[in-house]
Amino acid sequence: MMDSSPHDKNSREESGGGQKTRKKQKKSKEDAWRPDEPKDPFAMLNALPEEKQQEIQRALHLFSLGKGLPKTMEEASRQPHPFWDTQPVPRLVDGNPTTHGPIEVDKPVVREEPYSLPPGFTWAPLDLGDPVVLRELCTFLNEHYREEDDNTARFDYSPEYLLWALCPPGWLPQWHCGVRVNTNQKLVGFIAALPANIRIYDTEKKMVRVNFLCVHKKLRSKRMAPVLIREVTRRVNLRGVYQAVFTANGVLTRPVATCRYWHRPLNIRKLIDVNFPLSTLTGNMTLQRALKLNRLPEAPKTAGLRAMTRDDVARVCALLQGYLEKFHLTPILSEEEVEHWLLPRESVIDTYLVESSGGVLTDLVSFYTVESTVMNHPLHAGLKAAHSFCSVTTSTPLTDLMEDALVLAKAKGFDVFTVLDLMENTSFLEKLRFGIGEKSVHYYLYNWRCPSMSMDTVGLVLP
Repeated sequence: MMDSSPHDKNSREESGGGQKTRKKQKKSKEDAWRPDEPKDPFAMLNALPEEKQQEIQRALHLFSLGKGLPKTMEEASRQPHPFWDTQPVPRLVDGNPTTHGPIEVDKPVVREEPYSLPPGFTWAPLDLGDPVVLRELCTFLNEHYREEDDNTARFDYSPEYLLWALCPPGWLPQWHCGVRVNTNQKLVGFIAALPANIRIYDTEKKMVRVNFLCVHKKLRSKRMAPVLIREVTRRVNLRGVYQAVFTANGVLTRPVATCRYWHRPLNIRKLIDVNFPLSTLTGNMTLQRALKLNRLPEAPKTAGLRAMTRDDVARVCALLQGYLEKFHLTPILSEEEVEHWLLPRESVIDTYLVESSGGVLTDLVSFYTVESTVMNHPLHAGLKAAHSFCSVTTSTPLTDLMEDALVLAKAKGFDVFTVLDLMENTSFLEKLRFGIGEKSVHYYLYNWRCPSMSMDTVGLVLP
């Protein structure tokens, strides 16, 4: 039930006190028959007390989730896919592909006009080189992107993080595709396409990585997400690019690969306080026992371990490309891209190298920063997670290298370390006391058909 209005409250006080006179505002005869103006739902919500706003936002969030995306192939096979069945992607009903190649041939003519939006909305390219636009996108994503199902935490992206994640070499403002309200220019929708060269098995393709699909919570019933996907596809096609790679936590169509999140606690007391889902802290595990079992060394053990510098870019590029050749889905990075993605940035990306006494780079480990706001908690305002980005080992055992990464992350104030069980990561998960997470990541290819691949042959992490 909605709170009573101030007018109702004042009326009750006047009738009970007997001392105050109630003044009614009379409508003219013309006004009496004039229909009320349509009320702005955004203004109505903002006029409510903060506590009531949070309550309604939680209800809207849960309503927008509905049943949610199917989490497994079996669940997905029992549901219709009205949008994805119209797209050039491998379908669930077709079984595992056995051939390699595009599903649709390159289009000789690409639609010039943008796709239609619901009335009252307009397309708007977002130039993230403009600090005002960048801050606006931060606010929008922080309020509407990937909130937890129970509305207890949400991502807290910084401008520095978004510049790293969305502006690699060759990025285009028109591929940062926004939707605004006509009347007030409020940002209510976003999707990004980032240029990338990807190797799929033995084929190298110029494509895009699609990320950060986000629609305002109050507009998710308007089917805006499919229009965003179609529009960014049109814009990419205009540049002669017809393939894409993207990930999702749910099963949309047939994925090319599926990986699982694993988490390693670094700040156990805090993770318990905020009810962070960790399988290693369940059952009969006491706090003291958990602290003892998850104790880490005071300092890294690997000799020659140091932070990456700009002078290392060329050697890191060569080391990385040589290592990634063993996987089936990997990026092909130029030196400029290596500098962008791996050169350390405070509170964004950390990269450490192992250099031998002879000056040879032998190993690499990196992790990026994902901060979250913990909502409505009496003690903790945020959570800081390190996400494993890229690891290369040619000399140091991977378990030792990752333990050093845990030590370094804990020293920098991270609360938890998260990895995907791709590449060779399964070799250290149990040894270093990682616990399996609740969510999976499904990898998808747009307009490309190839056999599915196992998680240990995936060499691509999308921040």
